[in-house]
Amino acid sequence: MHEAPSQRHAPHDDPNEAGPSRRSVLWTAGAAGAGLGLGGLSSAPAAAAAPAAEGTAAAPAATGRTMIGVPFERRGTVRVGIIGLGNRGGSMIDLFLAMPGVRVVALCDPVKEKTAKAAGKVTAAGQPAPAVYTHGEHDYENLCARGDLDFVYAATPWDRHFEMAKAALLHGKHVGVECPLALRLDQLWELVDLSERTRRHCMQLENCCYGRNEMRVLRMAHAGLFGELLHGAGAYVHDLRGLMFDPKYYEGPWRRLWHTRLRGDLYPNHGFGPVAGYMGLNRGDRAVRISSMGTPALGLAAYRTDHMPAGDPSWKESYIGSDRTISLVQTAKGRVIRLEHDVSTPHPYSRINSLGGTKGLFEDYPERIYLEPDHSNDEWGDFGAYAQWDHWLWKEHANPPGGHGGMDYLLVFRLMQCMRLGLVPDFDVYDAATWTAPVPLSDLSIRANGAPQEIPDFTRGLWKKARPGMDSPKPEE
Repeated sequence: MHEAPSQRHAPHDDPNEAGPSRRSVLWTAGAAGAGLGLGGLSSAPAAAAAPAAEGTAAAPAATGRTMIGVPFERRGTVRVGIIGLGNRGGSMIDLFLAMPGVRVVALCDPVKEKTAKAAGKVTAAGQPAPAVYTHGEHDYENLCARGDLDFVYAATPWDRHFEMAKAALLHGKHVGVECPLALRLDQLWELVDLSERTRRHCMQLENCCYGRNEMRVLRMAHAGLFGELLHGAGAYVHDLRGLMFDPKYYEGPWRRLWHTRLRGDLYPNHGFGPVAGYMGLNRGDRAVRISSMGTPALGLAAYRTDHMPAGDPSWKESYIGSDRTISLVQTAKGRVIRLEHDVSTPHPYSRINSLGGTKGLFEDYPERIYLEPDHSNDEWGDFGAYAQWDHWLWKEHANPPGGHGGMDYLLVFRLMQCMRLGLVPDFDVYDAATWTAPVPLSDLSIRANGAPQEIPDFTRGLWKKARPGMDSPKPEE
């Protein structure tokens, strides 16, 4: 797992590591279309902008029953299939293998060397040799069709998440994907409908929701320490220029090419997910509209000029993705959430992670807090003094193993715990769709000079009822 040592718990967004360019051909749709515009996000180009451009207030008619509050089926062993074994999938398999009551049954990746390496980890952990699927770009469908799987985990390039989640649901499997869930609003709605019809959960596996600071702020907010919540902020500010131009890191240019296609926030989930939890979005409040603005796209071209040799394929690319996007999301209760995205200019890592209310404010990077009546004289307080508000997961796992400061481990632990014990998951398909909606909507807003875009109510009106989420109590084993 490649991670700059100076980055504090930087979420690893790339599911592919070094290797032959075959993956970029097999699992990166439209890679050759470096100048692809918004229409390239749809198999029917005219449909790409339609869901947002025509308004999203009216939800399509439901085809199934809500998945809100639906528990997993209790089981003694959770049988897992993993699609994608690059950087992300190749490291996350270690965490699945470390969990009690979990078996890794099947693996899929068109790069056979990666599948073989992962299969070796499974047998080294004392589990039976997994089935492997390495035959072409659609072999994941055969994995999903297996009768001995309970959960499918997909860690692949972004434009494959939708079809893999869809295949898993249609074959009766619960599914979790890395972010973003999908890239178009119609795809988000289709996954919501499929989850409801198949009675299977479809989740965005957002590791940042399980960060120690995020979970502490969550509990403090829900206990009323910030008073009435007013505003929050989240971001993905991560200098990825070197990695995006490194042929030994990303298999092919798939990640960089998204900067030739979209102008908006390509990666809102790490910032949006935690703040959505603080404010109880889809649990008493909801995101209703987003307005976005973006800077010129100069950073990647400047980096290319300074670092890439003449004749490198990247010189054929024209970048349109804003170096920094800033979006404002308003909720039904009138709260405001600021989202930022910047992966193409020099800066230290930050997710911003801020929350403010009538009694005070928390800001991260660096962490600091100001709450009445604890603090006065316009001086920040010590966030470490609030350790008693740590979530039970962090009290039970004080030094969790794995990447990103342990939040990857806690994500997998909690998910597998919910599946084994038959609990309601901490987040669901409605959260996944909400957290991902800024990808297409921020692009539309920027192209429309910041005009607000309505965010769909993926719950179809059920957001008004408060319900548990990331703050669920510790279960009895």
